[in-house]
Amino acid sequence: MSGDGLLVPTGSLVHRLPAQVKIVALLLFVLAVVSTPAGVFWAFGLYGVLIVGCVALARLPAATVLRRLAVETPFIVFALLLPFVATGPQVDVLGVSLSSSGVLGAWNVLAKGTLGVVAAIVLSASTGPRDLLAGLERLRLPSTLVAILSFMVRYLSVVSDDLQRMRIARESRGYAGGRAGHLRAVAGGVGALFVRSFERGERVHLAMQSRGYTGRLPLLSVGGADRGQWLTGLTVSLAAIAVAVAARVVGL
Repeated sequence: MSGDGLLVPTGSLVHRLPAQVKIVALLLFVLAVVSTPAGVFWAFGLYGVLIVGCVALARLPAATVLRRLAVETPFIVFALLLPFVATGPQVDVLGVSLSSSGVLGAWNVLAKGTLGVVAAIVLSASTGPRDLLAGLERLRLPSTLVAILSFMVRYLSVVSDDLQRMRIARESRGYAGGRAGHLRAVAGGVGALFVRSFERGERVHLAMQSRGYTGRLPLLSVGGADRGQWLTGLTVSLAAIAVAVAARVVGL
């Protein structure tokens, strides 16, 4: 199956854990982080230690993690604007008057968003797409949704190649980009790509039916996780839940 571009094969303990364990661990960790009040700063420090420990345990290069954190850029921009646009009591920071609620909100977005993104990076870098789909299947995700995700992963590279060929063809005919008049050509290319992808989907579906497809794909997973794997995989998440409970208790 294509789509292995996010996988970083280091053969670590995290890589060897079943996908369903890592998916549940990610969900519990994110829920613990999100439920923590923004003003309990020490709790986020502990979350940071836990997630950095996961990155080290998975043996992921720091440069790879930092590069993939770029997906968070829009949220960072939004968070940096919050202290200037939020209302309420003002506080002076380096001679600049900022909204105190906006500063806390910016911290809330940055801290929780970064922790969640890094946790997702660990999952995607330690689990192949087929394993992820098998994990979702083991977690009883509806088979139709698993099939849709499977086809999306399989044909993402095909559609990307189509888009690349269309770009080359457009540029070979004198398209340079950067002018409003060229938007029509780009829009036409997007429409053609959609039609081509739709037609390919119909051909694939007919081919599947001719081979006996009944609406349900063969199972991707062949075995589950044992108790030891669950305990190992959920250690960090359970620690995060303990931190979240302690933060709630302290905040009362």
